[in-house]
This record gives sequence, C-alpha cells and structure tokens, in this order.
Amino acid sequence: MAPRRYRIEFAPAADRGFRALAEDIRRRLRPRIDVLAENPRPHGVESLAGEKGLYRIRAGDYRIIYQIRDNALVVLMVRIGHRREAYRKA
Repeated sequence: MAPRRYRIEFAPAADRGFRALAEDIRRRLRPRIDVLAENPRPHGVESLAGEKGLYRIRAGDYRIIYQIRDNALVVLMVRIGHRREAYRKA
C-alpha cells in the first residue's frame, strides 16, 4: 500500500507572507513546506499552545504555521513569517 500524500494549500495570509519574503528565504523554506506532503507531523513539529489544531515548524528565524486536515489529506499553510511576526493574529 502506497503512503498517503497530502496536498499543500496556502491560506491567503500565508500566501501573502510567503511571497513577501526575499527569494533566498523562500528557497530555504520551500523544501520544509514540501516535505509536509509526505509527513505532516515530522520530527520537531510542535502543536501551538492555545491554538487548537495548529502546528509549527521552525526554519531558522522563520516559522511555518499550518493546520492538518487528515480527512481531506490537506496541509493548510496558515501563516509564514519571521518568528517575531508569525504568531500575531491576522
């Protein structure tokens, strides 16, 4: 049986945040995002305290905050940005 592959989707805020980053930072973050399609709960992922159903992975000074929808096989990027801004509510 082949492993389940999740589809990566971006919420509008995450898409804007990702596009606003410098090209070299986007190139560094893209592999971290892409690997979530194979394993949405990789080693080092943390559930956000006070945010039910949200997870975050660290990539240097940047954070990728996302939601896993197991029933639809979707990983939804919620926010992407520098650590000092990524946790602010939109």
